[in-house]
Amino acid sequence: MENTKKDKKLYIKTWGCQMNVYDSSRMADILRPLGYKTVEGPEDADMIILNTCHIREKATDKVFSEIGRLKEHKEAKEASGGKMLMAVAGCVAQAEGDFILKRAPVIDMVFGPQTYHELPEMVLKATNSFGKNRIVNTEFPTISKFDHLPQEQQQGASAFLSIQEGCDKFCTFCVVPYTRGAEYSRPVEDIVEEARRLVDNGAKEITLLGQNVNAYHGDGKDNKIWGLGRLIKAISEVNGVQQIRYTTSHPRDVDAELIETHRDVEKLMPFLHLPVQSGSDKILKAMNRKHTADDYRRIVEDLRKARPDLVFSSDFIVGFPGETDQDHEDTMQLIRDVVFASAYSFKFSARPGTPAANMQNLVREDVKSARLMELQDLVNAQYLEFNQSCIGKTMPVLFERKGRHEGQLQGRTPFYQAINVPANERCLGEIVDVTITSASANALIGEVKITEDVVAKSA
Repeated sequence: MENTKKDKKLYIKTWGCQMNVYDSSRMADILRPLGYKTVEGPEDADMIILNTCHIREKATDKVFSEIGRLKEHKEAKEASGGKMLMAVAGCVAQAEGDFILKRAPVIDMVFGPQTYHELPEMVLKATNSFGKNRIVNTEFPTISKFDHLPQEQQQGASAFLSIQEGCDKFCTFCVVPYTRGAEYSRPVEDIVEEARRLVDNGAKEITLLGQNVNAYHGDGKDNKIWGLGRLIKAISEVNGVQQIRYTTSHPRDVDAELIETHRDVEKLMPFLHLPVQSGSDKILKAMNRKHTADDYRRIVEDLRKARPDLVFSSDFIVGFPGETDQDHEDTMQLIRDVVFASAYSFKFSARPGTPAANMQNLVREDVKSARLMELQDLVNAQYLEFNQSCIGKTMPVLFERKGRHEGQLQGRTPFYQAINVPANERCLGEIVDVTITSASANALIGEVKITEDVVAKSA
């Protein structure tokens, strides 16, 4: 569609996972032919999209709070004779679309994560009847949205590539099966072709995304079903791909082929986010995780045998209904046994519509807070120890953005550690060897190892 209208300003605010970040970039791609260009702030925008996440505590309240804050921008635009579309997208929209429209009259559009390919039609309908034709689109289409998305337009040296969406695991605390739908895997050739385009656009690192990414089971050109391990091997053979990552994984879907891929594919980075949620078998059963704490330990051990330098990140929910002091101690012991390079930890909060929301024997808030603090103290100590063990080592760093300070660049090590380095701006988007000089629990500091290649980039 050729744009014959003046450019319009599009502001997207994104909460949540990397899949949401990917979705926001694709929405921008979809709307670009309609004349929309992304801007950094909501002031005087022609369209605002809130791309929401339903996982964390008080997610809906945060959305309504943001709507209230942004409402003044819409009112100011309309007072000056202009018009602004306001939309809520993502998982909160999927779960509570009608409620959002009822409570927030300022919202023109509500649409779920499976309907982004229909955005042009939705926008045109809403634009043609501002305030009169409010749109709710939270269906699960029978066709894949990936078949109708335009080619990627904006990305950096590190690019996301969505390969799988939805989840069939039905953990009792999680809304993803209800907001993202059943597991769907894209065909292998579609993914490999997108990887080639990303490289042609400047990507050096590709992160494969999915709500349950290692459940990937896509159709291959050999008419066989491919798993994640085989897909990673194919992407590693794409000319120009230098680093590969994937997230988020489930322990139940770590198979022998994937473990072998960590051993055999050098481009697959030695960092794996593998959520366990709890170290108590009783709580894991109540969560419907369908693995035990020792299952998780064995998986970690097998992966480390295959790739000795592999480090792990995880997710923990503290204070799940029925969690006792002993259950909490079991989680602490698992953390001591595995040792993590990073982790995300949260107090349990009931998500409406999930089985856990109706569970009894709730843990007191003060007990949850104390347990969370104890857990975070332990994992923070592990982060610090790991980061300090890297001092003096030289490792490749992909510089992704400018640093906070003049003359500084920020990037990630192979172990996904954030690092700040004094470096020439010409190194932005490049993978450069860096020697680690100091470390905190949150980030590393380093200096570029001077080579002929670095000198050429700096000239």
